[in-house]
Amino acid sequence: MTSDTQPGLTIDELAARVGLTVRNVRAYAARGLLPAPRLRGRTGLYDEEHLARLTMVKEMLADGYTLAAVERVLAHAPEGVAAQGLALHRALLTPWLPEEPEVLDRSTLEARAGAPISEELLGLLVDLGLVVRQADGRLRIESPSLLRAGLQVVALGIPAEIVVAAQRRVTEHAQAAARIYVEMFRDTVWRAFADAGQPAADWPRVQQAVERVQPVASQAMLAAFRLAMAQAVDAALGEELTQDG
Repeated sequence: MTSDTQPGLTIDELAARVGLTVRNVRAYAARGLLPAPRLRGRTGLYDEEHLARLTMVKEMLADGYTLAAVERVLAHAPEGVAAQGLALHRALLTPWLPEEPEVLDRSTLEARAGAPISEELLGLLVDLGLVVRQADGRLRIESPSLLRAGLQVVALGIPAEIVVAAQRRVTEHAQAAARIYVEMFRDTVWRAFADAGQPAADWPRVQQAVERVQPVASQAMLAAFRLAMAQAVDAALGEELTQDG
């Protein structure tokens, strides 16, 4: 943060540096996108971290991200990180941002599902974390596409509790796979960079590595899943046909 020997920027100067209005800067600060400024008397002073965060807000909004998506990225950004660190943070998180949640009333959700949703099924969805009950009685859908897929499986005649149990296991495996790729990056690219003292000249190389590993990881996971599904279906079909014979 800014020290007494570095006077920092006033909010007017900060807004001018980024190319935003003071009103917008105040609005973003009110949403928690900026840490509190250091006070000198009654004047708030802003530093390079504020400048980096505000620049990221402007760039992500210009790229078409919603303010909610920007909030999710910055909510996990460590304090005291300036431009290069925030750029890497954004590169790491942005491609994996979950879809925007939706808030619906129950009748709308049932219309989308194509069938009534029992209180038992709704309770299972709440326990799974896919649905959050709101104070006004509406339902917050954390992952609309995942819920839609689950309801389609239930519509096939598979009991809801079995679908929910299966999704819990799939989620556990997905989390384990994600940790494998993250640890692989940390133990190789990042560890070498950190051991070298995080030289400024290497920041672009590290960010480029991050940007490249993400699509590769997605492709590898999809390819592995397709192969595993083919093998599992083949084995199961063989067992069922043998039994029938």
